Amino acid sequence: MIKSKRYICLDYGDRRIGIAFSDLTGTIASAYEVYQRTSLDEDIKHILKLIQEKGANKIILGLPLNADGTEGERAHLTRSFGDLLSKTCKLEVIYCDERYSSLEAEEILKEARLPWQERKKILDKVAAQIILQDYLNTKK
Repeated sequence: MIKSKRYICLDYGDRRIGIAFSDLTGTIASAYEVYQRTSLDEDIKHILKLIQEKGANKIILGLPLNADGTEGERAHLTRSFGDLLSKTCKLEVIYCDERYSSLEAEEILKEARLPWQERKKILDKVAAQIILQDYLNTKK
């Protein structure tokens, strides 16, 4: 029996969390949802529920580095969230550079000729998909 390599990827923000999952082989990333944050406890509960439902066994968390590659306040907040999530669900969290993922997602959605209001609704989950696919591509 082949062990599942399902990954969940989070694009963590102040108001929203973009979420993507890989297929069972850990090869293809798919955008899943944009979760509207409510409270830290509820955010963690929601993500734990998704991890259990989808059978994810590894967490990829986009790390918002500065343009020069250094970590600023936003990256530190993201690491704190990742540490809490890892302790709560007992899964490894892998941090991946997410610089420019939102810009790339925006370009893809513009090319699809979606109006701004529609792009805004799905931007974070598409960014999570890009972060996850970049990670999966480096694993090959």
